[in-house]
Amino acid sequence: MERAKFEDILQNLTNLHARPRGAIFVAYLEGQPVGCVMYNEMSAGVAEFNRMFVSEAGRGHGLGRLLLDKMFSQMIGDGYQKVVFSSAIFLTHAKNMYEAAGFPCAPHPEGFPDEWKPYVYFMERAL
Repeated sequence: MERAKFEDILQNLTNLHARPRGAIFVAYLEGQPVGCVMYNEMSAGVAEFNRMFVSEAGRGHGLGRLLLDKMFSQMIGDGYQKVVFSSAIFLTHAKNMYEAAGFPCAPHPEGFPDEWKPYVYFMERAL
């Protein structure tokens, strides 16, 4: 990703995930932020979640799954019927968590660059 585009995304996170079509959830441990997840509308009835992070200090406490569950509840409340996302192949612990949360693998979308396919996977599930 180009540096300017990345910086633009960082500056506009709250707008990109603004209510009522999206949300940002932050997890805290001992009063410190240690994780987050964000989602926004991809298309009618379909939400895309992205930017899920749990810091090293937050790992091992089940916060990733708690963030997912909170996000799913809000998505359902927002009227979404399906959630989709993509992630990097090397994040194996995350993929295990997503599979445990009911996400099966999905095909790469049409037009996805062939050179990136070995490094990125897609998942989706009904809400």
